[in-house]
Amino acid sequence: MTTTTCILNLSKSKLAECCMCNQKCFAKAVHGSPYTAIILNTARKPSIGFGFVSSSESSFFYLVIFATEEKVTRLNVTTTRINLTVLWSANRDNAVKENATVEFDSHGDLILKEADGTFIWSTNTSGKSIVGMRIVETGNLLLHDANNKTVWSSFDHPMADTWLPGQILVHGQRITARVSPNNLTSGVFYLSVQHNGFYACIKADPPQVYNTIFHDGYRSLGASSTSGSQFNLNYGMTGSLSSVNYSTGKDKEFQYMRLDSDGHLRVYQWYDASETLFTDVLTGKLGDCGYPTVCGEYGICSNGQCSCPISADGDPRYFRQINQIRPNLGCREETQLSCNSSALHYLELEYVSYFNNANVMVNTDVENCKQACMKNCSCKAVEFRYYGNASNGNCSLPSHIFSLMANKEDILGYKSTTFLKVQNPFPALDPKPSTRLIVGSLFGTLFVVFLIGLCVVVFRKIKHIEAEENDPYDEENVLLEQTSEMPKRFSYEDLKSATRNFQKRIGGGGFGSVYDGILDNVTIAVKRLDDLGHGQGRKEFLAEVQTIGSIHHVNLVKLVGFCTENSHKLLAYEYMCNGSLDKWIFHRDQESTLDWRTRRKVILDVAKGLSYLHEDCRKKIIHLDIKPQNILLDSEFNAKVSDFGLARFIDRDECQVLTMMTGTRGYLAPEWLLNRRISEKVDVYSFGVVVLETMCGRRNLDYSLSEEDEYLLHLVKRKAEDDTLYDIVDKQSEDMQHHREEAVKMIRTAIWCLQGDCTRRPSMSMVVKVLEGVMDMENISDYSFLRLTPMVLSMEVDASASASLLASILSEPR
Repeated sequence: MTTTTCILNLSKSKLAECCMCNQKCFAKAVHGSPYTAIILNTARKPSIGFGFVSSSESSFFYLVIFATEEKVTRLNVTTTRINLTVLWSANRDNAVKENATVEFDSHGDLILKEADGTFIWSTNTSGKSIVGMRIVETGNLLLHDANNKTVWSSFDHPMADTWLPGQILVHGQRITARVSPNNLTSGVFYLSVQHNGFYACIKADPPQVYNTIFHDGYRSLGASSTSGSQFNLNYGMTGSLSSVNYSTGKDKEFQYMRLDSDGHLRVYQWYDASETLFTDVLTGKLGDCGYPTVCGEYGICSNGQCSCPISADGDPRYFRQINQIRPNLGCREETQLSCNSSALHYLELEYVSYFNNANVMVNTDVENCKQACMKNCSCKAVEFRYYGNASNGNCSLPSHIFSLMANKEDILGYKSTTFLKVQNPFPALDPKPSTRLIVGSLFGTLFVVFLIGLCVVVFRKIKHIEAEENDPYDEENVLLEQTSEMPKRFSYEDLKSATRNFQKRIGGGGFGSVYDGILDNVTIAVKRLDDLGHGQGRKEFLAEVQTIGSIHHVNLVKLVGFCTENSHKLLAYEYMCNGSLDKWIFHRDQESTLDWRTRRKVILDVAKGLSYLHEDCRKKIIHLDIKPQNILLDSEFNAKVSDFGLARFIDRDECQVLTMMTGTRGYLAPEWLLNRRISEKVDVYSFGVVVLETMCGRRNLDYSLSEEDEYLLHLVKRKAEDDTLYDIVDKQSEDMQHHREEAVKMIRTAIWCLQGDCTRRPSMSMVVKVLEGVMDMENISDYSFLRLTPMVLSMEVDASASASLLASILSEPR
């Protein structure tokens, strides 16, 4: 229970006064409550408080200023949840244990101590005529004298990751991000006010700037509009920048900026009793790739995926991924650099740039930069930037390498090549032996290699003949050997041991059962083909390895490896702890439903994954089975497309491909039944169905409903024509009802994807742009194509196979 002697909850006054100094104002940190308040201002929503909160990752406590509000949900069951966000902390890097105390003593000093009396923090205001304390609804904690004059203010002591409207940052002060969303400890990112500008930096030796928010009064490319928020720069007598603050221009909503643990500076506002993302300030046209930790150290970010540096001739031996399942953790050097080693040289990465724009050398050539770095033991790389003429440019020489990114000349306005300092991963030959000895050794070695190679060829030929006679699955092995960038091959015993002899089944489908397992201390999901004699099952296995095994994207489930050992066929994937999307949208209870923000994020994630498959791979990849069951969610509800057993490759110069009908009823595009010539637009159609199901909280085909409502697309057609689409927004979710207007816009995006004429459907990259708000979608007024469901078409096609009828189905209103 809370132990306090001074809490005032004022519902009308703008100020909540704590007791005066001649009273005992005291609070103790104890478990059992989301917070222990010393003072609480309830004049508006959210309430602003000052007191203790406990760490969600440990049993320690922090003395903080916080915003809080109860959210009551009344559907089938009334539930109450207390939402709380920390705005400021006195001891973020020195958490206290239970029974620690904070006391406003008779001398006017606010003091935080451990239970044993150990001093932790104070306002250092003893003897300054402090008589009282109050907290205002802007989030500012004030200590004042008898004349109500402020003597100490939390705004003057930024000690957290949050920047509140009206709070002034002066030269030398910082806003510092936390380590993780649930750990208040200071992290690596910070905002800094310097004499010549306002910068976002990452801690290093020396610190590195990753975004110049303002420089000499000019706003940088990377700082996007804050949608009503405004930076205010104040300059001193000498003309140098002295302070920065920001105002929101919004009086009704409680709003603030927070430098998050990933380096993003985001604006949040309080809406519907909880914190809601308003905008991302620093993420401009470069996207996430412009952030230092997006792909870890030495990782290269390109179109949302992470990879390790390789040489121009494809040699991957200089770097390797720290974790194959999580490529965003970065890469490590195979050989540590030795400063004076003769094996040091550069790995050239053309069209790769680095976020840090500290130009150490200007108006120079690349050779001078490389020589300067090679002479400096602390230099790890050269980034050379130039405009048109490669013989003259500027270079930076970073001593610590965070994430790199593919250069976007059309956005950045310059070209860039990065040279990483590396050391040969293999020992160099001793240059001292004589030429005769070298030549003799070389010929001797070549002769031995020739004999060994001949033996290997003969042996493999014999084994191949035996395999053709004895192994009915050898064709699979031949095809797998031809697969480029093949994932890791495991033995059957490896995966049997990882799954504890296939002990826990967590799902199934696609000709297989799925089991959880642990491999190298990482949880994985292992799919085992159940019917090994089934031809389609073997085709699915090959399709999975040949497609998802050779590509990597943050919104595609990663194939960790596979096993093809005699009759055993297994696939090992990254584990997605929240299962498939269908379990969250086809719900029957409030607890398992997703809110609007999560559903919108899931849809955007899926769109990005499909856009990558269709447009960014060497060959187009059509998934052919997009449905909620094949969309998996991780612990943060990031969505990833899975199950590539039906996928098909299409050359980039091909528009369509003729193939047998495949997929799942309810998600099939009309062209499947019309001519079987399909393109990536069948995935766009299936995506549209998934979006409708996600917004409406029901399946496309639901025969438990009345006949007129059992087909969701037919229901959408009627509601769209009556302009009452809000009627079909998921009624099981109170949050979705609060966001009905946004949900209807999303439904209209789905309709755009469901057009009967596949050439009228958008590409997935266009869908991504619409969802991100950088493009407007096509206006649709005729919804007759929503009658073109496979159920209707199958009856009409059976009635007449004439070309004229098939054409009329696509073109005429029905």
